[in-house]
Amino acid sequence: MTSDQSASKPAPVPETTPVVLEAIVKQLAIAATYNRGEVTLAPHVLYTRHGELYLDAVTLERDGKPPREVKLGTFKLAGLQPLRLTARRFTPSELFQPSDEKYVGTVLMAI
Repeated sequence: MTSDQSASKPAPVPETTPVVLEAIVKQLAIAATYNRGEVTLAPHVLYTRHGELYLDAVTLERDGKPPREVKLGTFKLAGLQPLRLTARRFTPSELFQPSDEKYVGTVLMAI
């Protein structure tokens, strides 16, 4: 296989994908380590970009503390390890705009 062929091959789907899909459907927060910090997230949408899976979510806690400001962040799914479903429910944020052009034709699951 040439390097051109391997570059066009889609990335493997992380085993955490079913956890994220369940969290979106049931509106349950997920917890994970991201950039060496512990985060609790309210996942709003799972989508693809450049052959990789991304998650847009509201950060509920970072290292046990609420964020200074509420915002919708983008997380590369492969970077959220280990990913766990929590029992914490969340309310969808008005910051999530499903009609945003970055989601057109890329969404796998959204709230």
